[in-house]
Amino acid sequence: MTSAPPVARAPVDLTPAEAARVVRSVLAPLVAQGAVVRRPRMTAWAERRQSDRTARTILAGLRERYDGAPLVLRVGTRRLVVVTHPDDVRRLLAGTPDPFTPASEEKRGALAHFQPDGVLISPPEDRSERRPFNEAVLQADRPVHDDGAAFVDAVARATGRLAETARATGRLDASSFADAWWSVVLEVVLGPGARDDRRLVDVLGALRRDGNWSWLRPRRPWLRRELDRRVESYLHEPAPGSLADGVVALGGPAAAGQVPHWLFAFDAAGAATLRALAVASARPAVRDRLRDEWARAGAGPALLPYARACVLESVRLWPTTLAILRESSRPTRWDDRTLPAGSGFVVVSSFFHRDTERLPDADSFVPEGWLDGRHDADWGLVPFSGGPASCPGRNLVLLVASHGLARLAELDLHVARGRYLERDPLPCTMDHLGLRFGLRPGRVAGPARRR
Repeated sequence: MTSAPPVARAPVDLTPAEAARVVRSVLAPLVAQGAVVRRPRMTAWAERRQSDRTARTILAGLRERYDGAPLVLRVGTRRLVVVTHPDDVRRLLAGTPDPFTPASEEKRGALAHFQPDGVLISPPEDRSERRPFNEAVLQADRPVHDDGAAFVDAVARATGRLAETARATGRLDASSFADAWWSVVLEVVLGPGARDDRRLVDVLGALRRDGNWSWLRPRRPWLRRELDRRVESYLHEPAPGSLADGVVALGGPAAAGQVPHWLFAFDAAGAATLRALAVASARPAVRDRLRDEWARAGAGPALLPYARACVLESVRLWPTTLAILRESSRPTRWDDRTLPAGSGFVVVSSFFHRDTERLPDADSFVPEGWLDGRHDADWGLVPFSGGPASCPGRNLVLLVASHGLARLAELDLHVARGRYLERDPLPCTMDHLGLRFGLRPGRVAGPARRR
């Protein structure tokens, strides 16, 4: 990303009417959909209303009115600062964890339900140990993890079973995809013995639903203890070729406490993969390029640059992290104004990812932007966050997701409501939980080209 110094603009206080509009039409729909796990009815509502388009219109208007200054509003006793300029995104992300901690009040309340020791909500003294641990186990600096072959084998097994079911029934939906995806996630993180542990998924899901309510939902410590016991049972004798093996090998304080976050984060990767598959199913040129790249790659954990770019583009178009949150740990000088410690900062991902003033192809499917580097150079495009707190699992997630996408592109799928995806501009909001696919005539019983 560019190293040019950011431009400071003094934050402005919104009028009561403007603040109410931002809360009602920008922030409330994000909360309603579920920050930790999506609520199916609300994601369907958001798609029908195209809530991200409304939010974009509101924030673009306020950015123009206030010349790109951060927007200050009150939500109860909480002071929130919504940024509208990429320079301010850069300042927040590059200034993490000090003075802008990722452990915001909202995030602490949400994630403490199921990952109280997770690095994202760790205090500075613990973060200094837990962040390097995460980077080491996930091998953040390597395009392909040392255990990539085992991870890709897990993808092959799960997508193979899913493809067989699709050929037998002639259809594939979000529910069947999610079941296959969880098989992949459990095997990658905890080993083959965890592949069918749906009780672990159910317990994690219940705690994540509690997390949607942050501090408003009482803790259920008995459920968290069950989650911890199940995770630790796979760490007792970790399977080679799993992240669990790396957890035990590296050890360290609260090592097991990082695992729930990896399980949680991989769920978002599944949503991105499914949306990318929907676009590929509606666009033969994309599907054919995915197939050709996979056919040329050969066996093993190949990089698959185009498939990775398609997953990244899916996250750009439909962010899985609806808002990036930061909180100031001390008073912060911003141009000629000082914001007090404890101020919350909000980056609305869909606004920056679809900003028509900066991006000529804001509403188009352009994976080439990730291949030629122009998207990576834009601080407003943060599919895996950015700066010192960027997701250390980016390369691992893209490896798993790209192989899942490439294998499923082998199926000759058509997606319901594909007319909305077959050409640009693409819809601003897509409910991945409502996606339905069918096999084109003549391909229901056809064999896969590769196993």
